[in-house]
Amino acid sequence: MFFVRRLLCALPLVFLPLLRAATPSHVQASLVAADATVQPGHPLTVALRLVHDPHWHTYWINPGTGYATKIEWKLPAGWTAGEVQWPAPHILKDHTGATVGNGYNDEILLPVTLTPPAALKPGEKIVLNASAEWLMCEDVCVPGDAKLSLTIEAAADAPKPDAAWGEKIRATVTGLPRSDAAWKVSASRSGKNILLNLAPSYPGAPTPTDLHFFADDALVAYELPQTIKPDSHGGFALTLPISPDGPADAKNLIGVLTSETGWLAGGALRGLRVDTPLTVVASIAAPTTSAQAAPGATTSLAGTLLLALVGGLILNLMPCVFPVLGIKILGFVNQSGHDKKKVVMHGLVFALGVLLSFWTLAATLAVLRAGGSQLGWGFQLQSAPFVFSLAAVMLAFAMNMSGVFEFGLGATAVGSELQQKSGFAGSFFTGVLATVVATPCSAPFLAPALGAALALSTIESFAIFTAIAIGLATPYLLLSIFPAAIRVLPRPGAWMETFKQFMAFPLYATVGYLVWVLAGQTSDEGLQNALFGLVLVALGVWVYGRWTAPGASAGRVRFGVAGLIIAAAAGAWLGWPHDAAAKTAAGLASGAPEVVWEPWSPEAVAKFRSEGRIVYVDFTARWCATCQANKKLVFHSDDVLRYFAEKKIVTLRGDWTNKDARITAELGAYNRSAVPFNLIWFPGKKDPVLLPELLGPSVVLEALKKD
Repeated sequence: MFFVRRLLCALPLVFLPLLRAATPSHVQASLVAADATVQPGHPLTVALRLVHDPHWHTYWINPGTGYATKIEWKLPAGWTAGEVQWPAPHILKDHTGATVGNGYNDEILLPVTLTPPAALKPGEKIVLNASAEWLMCEDVCVPGDAKLSLTIEAAADAPKPDAAWGEKIRATVTGLPRSDAAWKVSASRSGKNILLNLAPSYPGAPTPTDLHFFADDALVAYELPQTIKPDSHGGFALTLPISPDGPADAKNLIGVLTSETGWLAGGALRGLRVDTPLTVVASIAAPTTSAQAAPGATTSLAGTLLLALVGGLILNLMPCVFPVLGIKILGFVNQSGHDKKKVVMHGLVFALGVLLSFWTLAATLAVLRAGGSQLGWGFQLQSAPFVFSLAAVMLAFAMNMSGVFEFGLGATAVGSELQQKSGFAGSFFTGVLATVVATPCSAPFLAPALGAALALSTIESFAIFTAIAIGLATPYLLLSIFPAAIRVLPRPGAWMETFKQFMAFPLYATVGYLVWVLAGQTSDEGLQNALFGLVLVALGVWVYGRWTAPGASAGRVRFGVAGLIIAAAAGAWLGWPHDAAAKTAAGLASGAPEVVWEPWSPEAVAKFRSEGRIVYVDFTARWCATCQANKKLVFHSDDVLRYFAEKKIVTLRGDWTNKDARITAELGAYNRSAVPFNLIWFPGKKDPVLLPELLGPSVVLEALKKD
């Protein structure tokens, strides 16, 4: 359970490199050189110097969570740069004492060897440029970057050490992890553990203390305890738990074994470099704590699956799904006079459409996660082109239900099969459509399940998405399995055309809602183009319906199809969003003039907390229907507005309509990957009060008055 909780807090931080903020003051970066000058053709050691604020840290080559510091060089012609030489890392812990990764704090030098060309002219001044990126964390994580430069002069003579940094850099290079003949190393693997054996090569070798192994390739679980047993000959045996995310076919154990008192006389060599073959043996005793963690993890996954199932059921009640409910109910009405087996088959095919769609979404998330994309539930509606495309599709469906056109047998038949009594493809497509429009809704119980799905292994993530799909499809499946429930529906008749046209209006409302979402993702001009683009799409649909009516000649049909293609293509060209002008959180005013929303940022929270103010934070998005309902319920209440004014409560809003790396990091820090999410910071309190997803005036006031 604890392991899963740590993953939920930290894993979303892997995706932060996509969006970079200006470097905050938590880590100061600079380039320093070991020598005051450089000799042509002779290597020069340069180091990236990182100075961390107290309690902040950055990450090693295998970070555990987060991501490792990176350096990209832009050097003059003829210069080459080697890899970063990593000093021995430390175990990183949060304020609760839980292990969160491998890395560095305080001041650290990361050396790199640069080699100049032999033709370098003495007296020439060379500017060395580099871009550095890192992730800095305390209880929250912030991506950092800096563009750095260092000017050094070429000299014919052997260079002299830099007065300020020469000794420090050389000491860092001397202390880099390396193997040593004083210690013999071997390793074996069995089941879920690795046994690392160390033996001194001579009697009286120094006794290392506080041993810990850091794997270069994540083969060893960074967050689980390692057991250490000394032997009678001055050696040690370490039992290392294998990470489920590590390489399954690893042939060697590669990493750094640290000792806080050093491996050599005088405390030298803190990190011993290990690169030894892994032999396979029958069994190795597992650490007790590691074995005890398994039942909790199983219980946690079972609970998460239950939450996912309930969340999927609740999705049927969300406004996003209502238009699809109408379409499918109409389909059930059409099928009610048919053979029961066919009705059941329609329900099963619908469920299959939902299931395959959720599996596709899970696979997409897995691929994007592996590629480093920043993700959150409903992320597809953070894409303005996706929103525009979905609005155009919904508009076409609405016009079809209004009777503007009917798909012919020779057309794609996707829309018409939603109406056909025996169209299994229609039932399947409805399941797909239900998934597309349901995913942006973050219902109660669903947010923690989705947070876990983004943090657990691929197999467990697929299991969670399967549970959500089953929950979403269950009501329809039950209607198809139990014919008695279908018989209560009205008999087919002339009223059905009226009902079909009536059900077009929820689809029009959905188009309006999507346009409103689009307004938060594009400029005013972009929104105007999108609206005219939708008008052209509607014109194309009307031309198609007008010239391809039943009985139309082949020429009229060709004209109608051509008109549809031309007008729809023109609408797509005109309306396709080419900009994504982000709007600040203040632009999402709740409609209550007494409440002035300011943009959320960690710095803003820290500033107002230092002033002793109560800080109310609302993480929201335009595409989140529940968020909009919360705002109307809470901040249109006179009691709430009076209380906020009396207490001079600061209101900050984090707008997640477009991707925002820092908001994603903040949500991840609280095991969330969805909005709405509201919290309250009270003066003098270390942690905030977290509010539920569904809010009302009484909920907010009760939370504020508890302090």
